[in-house]
Amino acid sequence: MANVNKVMLLGNITRDLEVRYTPKGTAVCDLGMAVNRIRTGDNGERIEEVTYVDVTLWGRQAELAGQYLSKGRSVFIEGRLQLDQWDDKQTGQKRSRLRVVGENMQFIGGQGGSGSNQSGSGAPRQQAAPSDQQQSPSQSDQGGAAAAESFDNDEDDIPF
Repeated sequence: MANVNKVMLLGNITRDLEVRYTPKGTAVCDLGMAVNRIRTGDNGERIEEVTYVDVTLWGRQAELAGQYLSKGRSVFIEGRLQLDQWDDKQTGQKRSRLRVVGENMQFIGGQGGSGSNQSGSGAPRQQAAPSDQQQSPSQSDQGGAAAAESFDNDEDDIPF
């Protein structure tokens, strides 16, 4: 039976982005997202739930995120779940956390971070190379390197 590991998130950036570079020069961007879910409670009241998600972007997507995204901006991320595991050096306990490794990114709305969803606005959709999706970027610093080569960054096309 086939397996699927796919995540689609539409939400707002919760903190300033951290862009760094691997020793081989590949950009890596860690960001936090808040994704809202509105549901109706048993008594008909409106209940809003917020889920906070850590996302990692690689290559040209990481560079674009660092350049154009900031706290409060809306963004659509499509990617996959990855489980990070480590031993806590202070307690010796095994620790783990899930995060999303972004494979596609689309900016939503204008620079103001108002959260308005203007269809077709923002920078062009970025898609990672269709390379081996099962290999973790932390094991291979290639991430979205192929996407960086194919991305046409014409700043005149960006409406903000």
